[in-house]
Amino acid sequence: MKNKIVALCSIMLLVLVFGMVAQAQDAKVAGTWTMTNQGRNGVVTTTLTLTQNGATLAGTMKGEAGPEIKLDSGTVAGKAITFTVTRQGRNGDVKVEYKGTVDGDTMKGSFMQGQNPVDWTAKRS
Repeated sequence: MKNKIVALCSIMLLVLVFGMVAQAQDAKVAGTWTMTNQGRNGVVTTTLTLTQNGATLAGTMKGEAGPEIKLDSGTVAGKAITFTVTRQGRNGDVKVEYKGTVDGDTMKGSFMQGQNPVDWTAKRS
């Protein structure tokens, strides 16, 4: 009886450990993504190109109009993604932080435009 209890506890411990390891792995986001958000004049489409080195992200964003801009920084932790870009605003540089979650070949999140949150979604191209 004691051996069965020890064996059962060992199996449960292994299942917990493997579950924690699987959950701790960072999402794989390298590649090209088509990102959309609602703008003043309708849907805004942006091409997001990411490279990934572990939890660190780099890449570029290119809107329908305007120059391609480099990400200032970016990270992925599990399914959480965060990256920032600096855009040229009317009164100088404006840093924009994008936060979201990754679910396979889709992402969704938000960023602040002034005092207003803007939702975004992205699909792997």
